[in-house]
Amino acid sequence: MKIKKTVVLASILVGLILGCKEPDQQKNTINHNTMSHVLHKNPKELFDPTPYAFSHSTSAADKDGQYIFISGQSGAEDLEHTLSGDFRTQVTYALLNLKTVLGEYGLNPEDVLKITVLIVNHDSEKLAIWSDEMRKVWSNNEFPASTLIPVPMLALDNMLVEVDAIAYKPVD
Repeated sequence: MKIKKTVVLASILVGLILGCKEPDQQKNTINHNTMSHVLHKNPKELFDPTPYAFSHSTSAADKDGQYIFISGQSGAEDLEHTLSGDFRTQVTYALLNLKTVLGEYGLNPEDVLKITVLIVNHDSEKLAIWSDEMRKVWSNNEFPASTLIPVPMLALDNMLVEVDAIAYKPVD
């Protein structure tokens, strides 16, 4: 009985990740007729990520809403992916780039459920800057769940911060 419950829970989790309804409880299988269509979006205002084998975002929808998975946004300032050497500037642009991707779905930062932040050579000064910039974007102080991971480096030598996110858009 314990194994059957574990299989059902695992099926539910897979269904949530894939944007499906709950699995058929009697058959212990995912109902593939309810799977959603996956969309990939790359805002024109941001650099083209396809040469690097990723999209700025993907989403999956079902009858109740749409989950949006946003790739790590750097502090790039333009289509050429120009990066300032200043940490605060990169944080500001990373959050602006996140807002750009959210805008493709008609969403705002308040629709973000979870973010993951990667900071190169993290220290208390960088944490204070990150927190300050977050308060500017989430001015209502209702922040998403968050994980901050200190790292020695990111994908490009000059990248100092990267932010990915999961957002949700309910059906109107």
